[in-house]
Amino acid sequence: MGPTTRRHRLAVALAPLALFVAVTAAVVAPSAAARAAGTGPCDIYASGGTPCVAAHSTTRALYGAYAGPLYQLRRASDNATRDVAPLAAGDVANAATQDSFCANTSCLISVIYDQSGRGNHLTQAPPGGFSGPAAGGYDNLADATLAPVTLGGRKAYGVFVAPGTGYRNNNTNGIAKGDQPEGMYAIFDGTHYNGGCCFDYGNAETNSRDNGNGTMEAIYFGNIKVWGYGTGNGPWIMADLENGLFSGVNPGYNANDPSISHRFLTAIVKGEPNHWAIRGGNAQSGGLSTFYDGKRPNASGYNPMKKEGAIILGIGGDNSIGAAGTFYEGVMTSGYPSSATEDAVQANITAAGYAASTGGSRQNVEIVGGQSGRCVDVPNGTTTNGTQTQLYDCWGGTMQRWTYTSARQLQVFGNKCLDANGQGTSNGTTVIIWDCHGQANQQWNLNSNGTITGQQSGLCLDANGAATANGTKLILWACNGGANQQWSLRN
Repeated sequence: MGPTTRRHRLAVALAPLALFVAVTAAVVAPSAAARAAGTGPCDIYASGGTPCVAAHSTTRALYGAYAGPLYQLRRASDNATRDVAPLAAGDVANAATQDSFCANTSCLISVIYDQSGRGNHLTQAPPGGFSGPAAGGYDNLADATLAPVTLGGRKAYGVFVAPGTGYRNNNTNGIAKGDQPEGMYAIFDGTHYNGGCCFDYGNAETNSRDNGNGTMEAIYFGNIKVWGYGTGNGPWIMADLENGLFSGVNPGYNANDPSISHRFLTAIVKGEPNHWAIRGGNAQSGGLSTFYDGKRPNASGYNPMKKEGAIILGIGGDNSIGAAGTFYEGVMTSGYPSSATEDAVQANITAAGYAASTGGSRQNVEIVGGQSGRCVDVPNGTTTNGTQTQLYDCWGGTMQRWTYTSARQLQVFGNKCLDANGQGTSNGTTVIIWDCHGQANQQWNLNSNGTITGQQSGLCLDANGAATANGTKLILWACNGGANQQWSLRN
C-alpha cells in the first residue's frame, strides 16, 4: 500500500489433548519462561494443526528447541557481520554478543532469520513502486540499538523502524498464496507509530509493487485514516489487503476496532476463504480480544483473495516507506489458527516477561508525551539558538535524543540545552534550545509523577493547548495534572 492518491493499499479442529499440553506449557511463570521454557509460540501453533512457516524475532527463540541465529549485525567501522543467537535453545537473545561486537561503533540489523527452517529470512527491502533512501533505492536497515527491552529481566533488542526503514523477502517457501488460509501475529511497541503508510508485517506482493486488490494480507499498526480506521484517535490494528487498510467488512470505519496502545502489543490478523479476523491484546498480561471476525471486505477484488506470498516488515506491499514502528517478534502460519490456539500463544507471550529497558534510561533517550505519544523534537534538526521545541512522531533521530546530565540539563546534539526562553517564569514561556551555559533556566527536574519542571520557574513542560498533533509547540505552564504535562523517557 502506498501513500499516494491512488487507493493503495488466515478452521482447523484442535486435538484436545494436544491443546491441553500446549496451554499447560505456555502458562509457566515468567521467571521460568526466561530460562529456555521448552515451548515456544510455534510449538503451540504446530500442536493446533497450523504450523509456522515463518518465524522472526530479534528478542527470543520462537520454538523450544531453536538454538540457531536470530538476527545478523553489520558493523559500521569495518562492515563485518556477526550473528546473534539465543543464550540456549528456546531462550532469550544473547544481547552481550551485540553489545561486545558493536562497542565504540554503530551496528545495523542486516538479516532477521526465519526460525521455521524454511529459509524465509528478512533482508534489506529492494525498491519497488517506491524507492527507499539507501543506495540503489533500497530501504534503510534498522539501527540495532534503538529498541532495547528486557524479557524475564534479561536484555534484548527489537527492530526500530523509522520512516525509510524496511525488510522483505520476495522469494519465500510455504507462505500462503491465492485464497489459501493463513494466520499471523506480531509483537509491536504500541506507543511507537505514525500516520504514514504503512507499518506492516505479513504477506505481500513478490515484485514489490501494487498488483491490485487482495494481493496482500498483512498486519497494519498505526493511525492513518485514509482507507480504514476504528474508534478514537488510534492507533489501530488493521489488515493491509492492498488498496485498502481494513478494520472490518466495509471500507472505512469499524466501531468495534478500538484505539489500542499497550507498551507491548499483540496484534493478530488471519484469513481463509471469505472469512478473516483481527484480534489484539496486551503482550504483558491478560488475554486477546476480537475486533473483527466475519466476511471479506465488501468491495471488489477481496473474495477470493490473490495473495502472492512475499513477506514484508515496516513497509507497504509496494515499498511505501512513510511509516514508523517497533517490531519484537512475529510469525506466519499455514492454515487458519483457532482462537484457542491463539489464546495459548498469547499466554506464552505474556509469560515471556516483556518489559521496557531501564538501563541507561537517562542517556540518549526520547522524551515521550503521555497524552500524544509523540516525542520532544527540534524542528528539522536545526541547531539554531532560539528554536522552539515541538511534538513530533517518534522516529529516533538525533533531534529527538536527549541526555539528562548531573547538572540537571536536558542536552540535545551534545551541546544544546532545553531552555526557558529569556529566563521566563510565567505561563506561556516558550521552551527552546540554546547553547548550554549552566544557568537555572536550563535546569529541569524529572519528577516521579511524570512531570518535568523548570528549576527556576517551578512550571511544567506543557504541550500547548493540550494539543497532540505534529508541530504542537512546547511551553511552560502551571502544573495542573493534565496528560499534556506527562512525560516518559524511552530508550
